[in-house]
Amino acid sequence: LQTEVLAKFPHLEGFSAFTLGDDALANIDTILRGQFAIAAFTADSLSNIAGLQIPGVLDDVYAYNGGLGVNFDDDGNPVISVWAPTAQNVSFNLYDDTNPNTEPQNIEMTRDDEFGVWSLTGEADWYGKYYTYVVDVFVPTEMEFLTNEVTDPYSLSLSQNSLRTHIISITDEAFYPEGWTTLEKPDYGDAFEDITVYELHLRDFSIFDETVPEAQRGTYLAFTDPSTDGMQHLAGLAEAGLTHLHLLPTFDIASINENRSRTDRFAPNYEELAELPADSDEQQLALQPIRDLDGFNWGYDPYHFLAQEGSYATDADGAQRILEYRQMVQGVNEIDLRFVQDVVFNHTNQSGQGAKSVFDRIVPGYYHRLDSVGRVTTSTCCQNTATEHDMMRRLMIDTLVLNAVHYKVDGFRFDLMGHHMLDDMIQVREALDSLTIEADGIDGSAIYIYGEGWNFGEVQDNARGINATQFNTAGTGIGTFNDRLRDAVRGGSPFGDRDKQGLGNGIYTNPNGDAPENENLDRALLLADQTRIGLAGNLQTYTWIDRNGNLATGLDVDYGGAPAGYTLDPQENIVYVSKHDNETLFDNMLFRLPDGTTIDEIVRMQNLSLSYVMYSQGVPFFHAGSDLLRSKSLDRNSYNSGDWFNRIDWTYETNNFGVGLPPSQDNSERYDWMREILTVDEYYPTTEDILLNRDVFAEMLQIRYSTPLFRLQTAEQVQERLAFQNTGTDQQAGVIVMILSDMVGDDLDPAHELVVVVFNGDDADLSYTVDQLVGMELILHPVQQSSADSVVQSASFDAETGTLNVPALTTAVFVVEQR
Repeated sequence: LQTEVLAKFPHLEGFSAFTLGDDALANIDTILRGQFAIAAFTADSLSNIAGLQIPGVLDDVYAYNGGLGVNFDDDGNPVISVWAPTAQNVSFNLYDDTNPNTEPQNIEMTRDDEFGVWSLTGEADWYGKYYTYVVDVFVPTEMEFLTNEVTDPYSLSLSQNSLRTHIISITDEAFYPEGWTTLEKPDYGDAFEDITVYELHLRDFSIFDETVPEAQRGTYLAFTDPSTDGMQHLAGLAEAGLTHLHLLPTFDIASINENRSRTDRFAPNYEELAELPADSDEQQLALQPIRDLDGFNWGYDPYHFLAQEGSYATDADGAQRILEYRQMVQGVNEIDLRFVQDVVFNHTNQSGQGAKSVFDRIVPGYYHRLDSVGRVTTSTCCQNTATEHDMMRRLMIDTLVLNAVHYKVDGFRFDLMGHHMLDDMIQVREALDSLTIEADGIDGSAIYIYGEGWNFGEVQDNARGINATQFNTAGTGIGTFNDRLRDAVRGGSPFGDRDKQGLGNGIYTNPNGDAPENENLDRALLLADQTRIGLAGNLQTYTWIDRNGNLATGLDVDYGGAPAGYTLDPQENIVYVSKHDNETLFDNMLFRLPDGTTIDEIVRMQNLSLSYVMYSQGVPFFHAGSDLLRSKSLDRNSYNSGDWFNRIDWTYETNNFGVGLPPSQDNSERYDWMREILTVDEYYPTTEDILLNRDVFAEMLQIRYSTPLFRLQTAEQVQERLAFQNTGTDQQAGVIVMILSDMVGDDLDPAHELVVVVFNGDDADLSYTVDQLVGMELILHPVQQSSADSVVQSASFDAETGTLNVPALTTAVFVVEQR
């Protein structure tokens, strides 16, 4: 028994395992539906008494695989079921509409004693009506029996602000846009390594886009007109090679009021804000009273997992959100981009008896991860769920399958994936792989899975079981975000060290004078090795000559006391230098640059930093607007900073820098430093600067997709075909030279025999000689020969000496073309 318990609950190591006696076991159903405790006696004296955590026994006794939520029988009658094994009674409130004054019809539900599922079969004319459950249950945290009116955890559609669950069928053709059933998916290549991802917040996309009808700004429908400025920009990226659009959470969100007429009233006067000084705190002060009342939030606040967010629909009451969500996916697919959902199963917005707590008010103490005294753990910042529990894991998988099949979602990004168990993620992968075009209308094996493999909190170091962290997921094909290359290029880390520079902004070659680390050659060379491993798929096994002159693998390179390399397959490397978290790439750069840096140099460093991502083996991931010098006016955490600080300008007139000091909650301790930066006129880009960033980014996409050598599919291919020059003890700092060869093994590239990429992070022009290139017909890539960047056009190669000549702060790509 001890072994069985520890297999599922390893954090109970050192405790004793007990079994129930036969009499108690025979009454387990009655016990679990009432108030109970465990007591210890010394002789006849009570020595201790405590409550019990019951997820394990609920899984053993009541785990259920049948239908939940609303399903329909052959006669079109709704069959409605909820898993509530500890409830003493569950009844059903049927509402004719969403009017808050409508009185419900209350109907008793029937309990299946085998699984603890309460069900009823309704009438066909219930279709389109609304309901809630009335659950009588003992709530241990309150030490009393309570009656909770609560929505369905399996809600697919809801009334405005999620007050009532909607009785509809997800397969109702009334919610299919024209052409939905015949929608063809854009081709993304042969393997997940062929993917590139662009991460975007739905509201950011269109809220300031005047080419979108006003009623559709900030909604799903903003993605349905290919002629708008935003859609034209996305289509241009797709034409250059981008494959996937990733949207921040779009499930039902607890922190956004779905009444758009109400939230619209809280929009500030943007014209007045625009007149204020760039370093003023008045902008953020004007936003403070409305930050929780407006329509903006990143949305990492799950309420109902299987339903889509109502505030992004033109009508939040009912199933309009289903139709419009599908129209959005269709619109994205029709400009040749696949669609990725950001999913958040590691926490809920509330637990216990909170007004927006759904799970705990039906089965108290089951769906969330508890500490040793029964409190919900909150290491994620919110109420942590426990997907190691069978029915929470089932809900996660059911949600993903529903979105894959019925919304044709092409990928899932998991928030704080390390808080899930590895077995959870493997079962997710298996469930998606089982979906076929013949049976389900989609190819589940083409759905990419990736997430944040961070290792912290109560699950750290496998404390609750093997969790889905960077190292643990190696070999599964599931992608994890690579913080190693991110920090090496950006400098420092997102949580401190803002005076430390990186390869993308001048460490050692152009130190800012703020810290000795920026002048430290050994640190600069370590960052270069961390970046080389990232370029090589961040593979544990990749071997090359490191900065010390030793033959090293990815496991040998240090990253804060851990190995830099952690993947076993390139597709597991989500490589990035910016995303929605922390400062934008542009803003981060401004914190680290030496005084006197010009906007021309900043644009070059922006493009240089992005090139490390674009030319890496694995899956490049880009924050929306990083191709437009996007700024959030130095905000380090814009999750609730409103539209003003999160603006994207698809007209390319502004990058949103200098729109005031960002909100004080996460930034005030650096206001003095920010004021200095915001008042440097030279930091403000022109439209021409923004367009240069845009055009060079598109060129990098074209170059990546001009050869499969940037998209190798196995660790063996990377080892065989990718090599670095300028390594060892006498290397030139700030410079990485990468060679990709099609002159070994099978012929992968019919167009190129060799690709040479030179990342010149120095502020001086580079001449670098490679003996093995002598006599080769190496030319600057044709895309760069006609680049929007006139500087890179001057890059050249001297075949007689094997010398590569690359301008300062420039990434140049040379190729030997096949004859």
